[in-house]
Amino acid sequence: MRGILTDPCGTLFMKGEIMEKENVNGKASALLPIGVFLVIFLGSGIVFQDFNAMPAIVAFLIALFAAFLQNRKVSFDEKIRIIAEGLGEENIITMSLIFLCAGGFSGAVSAAGGVDSAVSLGLSLIPAHFAVAGLFIIACFISVSMGTSMGTIAALASIAAGIGEKTGFSLAVCIAAVVCGAMFGDNLSMISDTTIAAVKTQGCEMKDKFKANFLIVLPAAVLTVVFFWFITRGVSYEIEGSLDYNFLEVLPYIVVLVGALIGINVFLVLVSGIVISLAVGVGTGNILLSEMFTVVGEGVVSMYDITVISIIVACIVSLVRANGGIHFILNLIRRRIRGKKGAQAGIAALALTVDLCTANNTVAIVMAGPIAKEISDEFGVDPKRSASLLDMFTSVGQGLIPYGAQLLSAAALTGLTPYDMIPYLVYPMLMAVCGIAAIVFSRK
Repeated sequence: MRGILTDPCGTLFMKGEIMEKENVNGKASALLPIGVFLVIFLGSGIVFQDFNAMPAIVAFLIALFAAFLQNRKVSFDEKIRIIAEGLGEENIITMSLIFLCAGGFSGAVSAAGGVDSAVSLGLSLIPAHFAVAGLFIIACFISVSMGTSMGTIAALASIAAGIGEKTGFSLAVCIAAVVCGAMFGDNLSMISDTTIAAVKTQGCEMKDKFKANFLIVLPAAVLTVVFFWFITRGVSYEIEGSLDYNFLEVLPYIVVLVGALIGINVFLVLVSGIVISLAVGVGTGNILLSEMFTVVGEGVVSMYDITVISIIVACIVSLVRANGGIHFILNLIRRRIRGKKGAQAGIAALALTVDLCTANNTVAIVMAGPIAKEISDEFGVDPKRSASLLDMFTSVGQGLIPYGAQLLSAAALTGLTPYDMIPYLVYPMLMAVCGIAAIVFSRK
């Protein structure tokens, strides 16, 4: 994570970049590229009644073009340098590599027969009417252990699709349960980059932030379990075929789960999953020796779109930030703060708003963290509370925005659109309710 300092004038210093003083107060016009994307992407979906009519990658490219047209005082070469620095951000590189590794694992384990066996095993052990609620709980454990919502979605998306096919439950409901669980862990995991960023920017201990955060979101998690059980309890379904499974074919998932639970690096976990999947696939005859690298390659290729989208979004955000768009939002919120509860509400609004603009909760925390720290110090907000609010409300935004990496990835892996899942993404909604309640009922 890049170091961040603040000078007496309030100018933010980031690695390889100094925000110009003329942009410290921010410019509303700098947010135009984000508006262009939303109008084009959402507008085309509404007009044509099909949100696949405008590919997200095309809409983002148009938005990037709009960003390049802004600020004629800055040369084209300088704008290239700005976005190059943004692309060099550690979190962007890490996220892109996770996408590719997750795709490779998904391709290898699917070809090895792991999906069918895992689904059959799950339905054999879990009561069918509790399968979707069980998916949410499993996703919670995996994401807390792995520290990445993206890795969790990639690992469980195919299983969710298989459970939907076997039971007759809506695919949108099944994958929404996975996304909800993934956001639970992304918000709480001690190895999550969002948690680390929140703790580091606010100056508190990891364990203190975890305790404060967990107590706030626990009711949301419990209610989410009840919700998924309730909406699937009366669904009539018929399991077609047998529930036969091969334990060896399930082994890659077990290795990934155990590796995640003991805190092994997500890259090592996913690479180990790929190697074991290939070994099992070749050993069982599901994968020919000559097809080993092909199935991994096909899985990696399936994640190209989301990887490129993430890169384009990083480019847009870099230009928006350099033109003062982020600072405009930050200062707009800061001017409206009154009292300790108002300070907490301001931090929450700040976190949510920046995430809606950046579509990356880690980047949003890194950007908003220094301002949130100033607010918490000025109004006496406990650092663990400000860290919790930062992490929670960026997760709320990230779990609901249709152009965020989580929903786009889930959509890419299942063939759905983000809008198919949004009605069932109750955990981020309930997390927002719990966060607001925590602010309202906090001590003055």
